[in-house]
Amino acid sequence: EEQTACIVEALFSDLLGEDESDCQNLETDWGAVVTSRLRRMGDQCNMDFERASSEALAEGKAQTASRCLQMEKFGAAVDSLSSSWSDQNPTLVYERAFLCVSVKLLLHVAKKVPAMVHPNQLTKVINGNSQVRNYIEACGGWVRM
Repeated sequence: EEQTACIVEALFSDLLGEDESDCQNLETDWGAVVTSRLRRMGDQCNMDFERASSEALAEGKAQTASRCLQMEKFGAAVDSLSSSWSDQNPTLVYERAFLCVSVKLLLHVAKKVPAMVHPNQLTKVINGNSQVRNYIEACGGWVRM
C-alpha cells in the first residue's frame, strides 16, 4: 500500500511536470520506471471516457460533490469500464484492465478539471480493490509489473 502511494505520487508528479515527488526514500528510480509502465498501460486503453466521466465532471465543475463521493464515482467508473473491457478482450485480465483504465481515466479527468484530481483518490481506488492488490503482490510488487 505504501508502494502504491509512492507510485501514484510519482505518476502525478510526471503528469504535472514536476521533477520530484515526496517519495525520495526509494532505493532506485523504480518509481519513474513504474510510472512510465503505467502510462504505457493507460495508452493501451482506447475507450471513450467522455460518457463515463461526464457526470463526475459536471458535479466537480458545479462543486457540489464531496471528495468522498467523487472517489466513489471514480472507483465505480473504473470498475465498470475495467470489467467491460476485460470481458471484450479475453486475453486481458480484469486486474490489468483496472490499472490501465484507472490511469487513463485519471489522465482524462485531470485534463478536463485538474483541481478535481488528487493522488489519494487513485491510491484509495487501487488499494481498495483486493483483486488488484493481490494481482500486484502476485506479480512481485510494482517493480515487476
